[in-house]
Amino acid sequence: MVMESISQWLPSSTDLNLHTETPLFWQQCHRRYRFQPIYRVTGRLLAIELLTAVYHPMAPERNLSPEAWFAGLDIAQRLNVVYEQLELLAEWTAFFEHNDVVASVNIDGPSLLAIQHRPAIRRLIAGLPWIRFELTEHQALPQEEKVAKIPELGPLWLDDFGSGMANFSALTELKYDYIKLSRDLFNMLGTTNEGRSLFSMLLALINRYCNGVIVEGVETEAQWQQVKASPAIAAQGYYFSRPVPFSELNHLTIQLP
Repeated sequence: MVMESISQWLPSSTDLNLHTETPLFWQQCHRRYRFQPIYRVTGRLLAIELLTAVYHPMAPERNLSPEAWFAGLDIAQRLNVVYEQLELLAEWTAFFEHNDVVASVNIDGPSLLAIQHRPAIRRLIAGLPWIRFELTEHQALPQEEKVAKIPELGPLWLDDFGSGMANFSALTELKYDYIKLSRDLFNMLGTTNEGRSLFSMLLALINRYCNGVIVEGVETEAQWQQVKASPAIAAQGYYFSRPVPFSELNHLTIQLP
């Protein structure tokens, strides 16, 4: 999912004496970065996803919707955030290279295309071959020929398949390296025997359009076993770890027992 899941919603704008839907409000917000691991069904660490927690300085203990925050920024501001995220990840180059692990960064379609006009970002991406951009589902997807003009981007991932615009029509718009099955769809399919059977068939179908499916929202041992018995390549969720600060990256388990 885009950035970090919401654990608490901010009180009403009246409580803050602010209008929370105004651009000014979102521009006043602060952010902190965390990550969550993604493990192959073999138990080997595949990637980490960079997540962003957003809060207003008047209520720093309350996490805001990162999706709403990002949507409240213009393209130039979004790209500044992307550059900041890439600089942070660059500090951990030795970890990614030594462990043969990649890092995914969420981005919307318009911002992805705008990168072609930001030479500084393109140079930074070119020096980080283990970066993977993860297209968010709630934005219009770019056309393949336009993305091809930005070779530094490398293999693209699709986030939250089965939610919003990330449906079967999205599969034919771009060639994806990995596609992430949404947490909500995974949970829904896991409620019945019919759904669990459909889960494996759905993943087999999606695999025709990419190099592998990553299942989001794995929270129990039973769900992890279900994913391992399916055509999925990897999984992500609280079963492995909640979002943690980057200071913990060097302590991350590379191979699960």
